[in-house]
Amino acid sequence: MITENGTHTGTEAGTGQPGLSPADTAKNAAACRAVDFVEDGMRVGLGTGSTAAFMVRRLGQLVREAGLRVTGVPTSSRTAALARDEGIHVVTLAEAGWLDLTIDGADEFDPAFNLIKGGGGAHLQEKVVATASDRMIVIADPDKDVAQLGAFPLPVEVLQFGWEVTQRLIAELLEGQDVASRGITRRMGAEGPFVTDEGNFILDLHLGRIGNPPALALALNQIAGVVENGLFIDICDVVVIGHPDGHVTVRDRHSGRETSHGAVPDNAFSGLGG
Repeated sequence: MITENGTHTGTEAGTGQPGLSPADTAKNAAACRAVDFVEDGMRVGLGTGSTAAFMVRRLGQLVREAGLRVTGVPTSSRTAALARDEGIHVVTLAEAGWLDLTIDGADEFDPAFNLIKGGGGAHLQEKVVATASDRMIVIADPDKDVAQLGAFPLPVEVLQFGWEVTQRLIAELLEGQDVASRGITRRMGAEGPFVTDEGNFILDLHLGRIGNPPALALALNQIAGVVENGLFIDICDVVVIGHPDGHVTVRDRHSGRETSHGAVPDNAFSGLGG
């Protein structure tokens, strides 16, 4: 099983492998199907989170056993460590220059392919990497599919300096936004305030419902002290949804098509090196 921080506890990454919970089977199915979009020689943004960890392990398996050549740009220190462990060639975004695609998870996505990301605290790097890519593919389980964003708290990364003032300015902004509630909490870790890879705090906005995600995303980033928010607007191109029985649904924003794919069989990973 792969935990939220990307650590491995002994279960292989193949869809249909014994020992996976229904939720992990769904995440794993989506991750494996998304890796089918990766072609030899591509430069790929590697997302952060439990679903993305399945993707990184599947990609690493193809690198080791099928000779797939890829260059990975991780979106967090956690993902970088996992990718190196899997044998994936890792470089910085500056070294890569531009990416063919990014594969990442999401905390919520709506019918317009808007996303909330940042449950793992890496949405700043995730957004930079995703916008430096020709395509972004989101991998998720059905619980992330929502009619309207906002049930999941919206992460906003803020400077530590003056964060209390930034929080007050955000609270004032929310009074004029189409949201259901306006609670704000500073994210905490095991030993105090959660600190991102960039050394910033995260404020989680408990909004319940976001009536106009593009307007809110734009307004938040105009506040001094806000580094970036977790709303991904007009960035995602494809959503791959894994289901507990192992089958996958693929939605394409540009074509408007939705396709279904059967569960990956247990022997899907045999003969990869042939």
